Amino acid sequence: MHETKDIMSTDVVSVQPDTPVARVVELLIENDITGLPVVEPSGRLVGIVTEKDLIGVLCGQDAPSGTARDYMTDDVISFDEDDDIIAICECLINNHLRRVPILADGELVGIISRRDLIKYIMEPIGR
Repeated sequence: MHETKDIMSTDVVSVQPDTPVARVVELLIENDITGLPVVEPSGRLVGIVTEKDLIGVLCGQDAPSGTARDYMTDDVISFDEDDDIIAICECLINNHLRRVPILADGELVGIISRRDLIKYIMEPIGR
């Protein structure tokens, strides 16, 4: 079994619900990522905010206003760090998601993106 914790990225850029949306946009651009988990100070995942969530807001606005909470999706598909990677592959394919947060005891510990999976799958081929 290939476990999620063996593949996930643990250096996750995240924001809190009260993070200004302008800062969310800056973090997406600075880190060249397409989405950010939204976590409480305790580490509990409460949502995710993505480029898709923000595009409509940014069109026609000089400066975005509000917070991550205002734009995040709060019905987030996530996985546990001990879950099998095949389930995550199927989820990303079937739900057209780019990434899924990884939890341990309800707290964010990592993230797996499509790119992480491709790297993992291709690794044995490159050897």
